[in-house]
Amino acid sequence: MRALERTFSAGCERSTFRLVHYSLQGNHAHFIVEARDRESLGRGMMAIGSRLALAVNRSMGRRKGRVLADRYHARMLRSPREVHRALRYVLLNARKHAAVKTRAGGRAVDYLLDPASSARWFDGWRRKLSPEDVRPLAGLRERPAVARARTWLLRVGWRRHGLIDPAAVPG
Repeated sequence: MRALERTFSAGCERSTFRLVHYSLQGNHAHFIVEARDRESLGRGMMAIGSRLALAVNRSMGRRKGRVLADRYHARMLRSPREVHRALRYVLLNARKHAAVKTRAGGRAVDYLLDPASSARWFDGWRRKLSPEDVRPLAGLRERPAVARARTWLLRVGWRRHGLIDPAAVPG
């Protein structure tokens, strides 16, 4: 995670592309980004994929090759409600996967925020969080590894539908 956060921090903000939030799972990732146009989105996603591959391959020794598939599913978020739902889904995605494991007899989640996400830098939680709310991983960045949102929808608009409960389990 430290290597990934360094790479996100180094590449999260470009003039036409910004990585605003992320959640990394075992076999997939979710990103909320701002892009000027389709070409900027494509180039930005290629840059994220390259940076992720370099960071993962470097941290795992001599491993080479892709880390992400060569495709992504892009969805334009057009309304405050869509952005609210997307933030909730991405930032709490680990809770969704943990709930499925728990129902299948796995271990219950003992943390609120996923350290493999940008959730700890999010300022739209319904309640103030404590350090115990994040599963501890040594050496994680204190400063955000993501860019601040510039669009009205990601800065302000989504708040019309309320702040997000950090204990919620999305969809």
